[in-house]
Amino acid sequence: MIHRFTVLFLAALLPLLAGAGQAQAAGYRYWSFWDRDGSAWTYATVGPSLARPADGDVQGFRFSVSEDSGDAAKPRGTADFDTICAKTPAKDGTKRVALVIDFGTPADAPSGEQPPAGRTACAQVAGDATTAEALASVAKPLRYDSNALLCAIAGYPTKGCGEQISVEGKDSASTGAAAEASAPDDGALGPSVGLIAGAAAVFVLGAAAVWQVRRRA
Repeated sequence: MIHRFTVLFLAALLPLLAGAGQAQAAGYRYWSFWDRDGSAWTYATVGPSLARPADGDVQGFRFSVSEDSGDAAKPRGTADFDTICAKTPAKDGTKRVALVIDFGTPADAPSGEQPPAGRTACAQVAGDATTAEALASVAKPLRYDSNALLCAIAGYPTKGCGEQISVEGKDSASTGAAAEASAPDDGALGPSVGLIAGAAAVFVLGAAAVWQVRRRA
C-alpha cells in the first residue's frame, strides 16, 4: 500500500515539475526596428534596408531579447524630430531622419558585454536613401549577417546575430511597462511561488496518506 501511495504522490508532482519546464520559452537576441507616429512606437513592417523614410520621420532601433514582435521592447526616450534635428538645418536635395538608438539593458546583453548609453542622431541623407543608409551615416560600424540581418550598430554587440536563447517566462527587461527597467526581475531566476507551494501541498498530502496506512496496519 505504501508503494501505491508513493506512485500516486509522484504522479501528482510530475505535472507541477512539467509546468516549470514550460515556463522556459525560446527567445531571440536582436536589433528590432521601429517607426514613431507622434509619441507611439510601432514595429516596422519592412526591414531598414527596404524602408525609405521621408524628411521629418523618426525611426528607432532597440537591442533586446524577445520571443516575437508582439513582446519586443520599444526604444526608450521621448525626443521628437524637432529636438533631435534641431541643429541640422534643411538642405536642398537631402532629407533629415531622426534616429533613436537604444542599446538595451545589461540583462539583454551578450555575456561579457555592457550596452553603451542610448543615443539619438539626425541623419541627413539623399532624398531616396533607405533607413539602413541613414543609420550607416551616423552609427558606424554596422554589422550584417549573410541574410542581411542587422547584427550590430556602432559595433554593438561585438559578436552574435539573432541567436536563440532560453527565456524564463517573460523577461522583465524586454516586455510591457517593465521594459523601462535596467535589470531583470529577480523572481525570474527560480521556480515560481505557486510551483513551490503546490509541490509542498502534494508532499503533505502524500505524507499524510502514508501515515494513515501505517496507522491502520
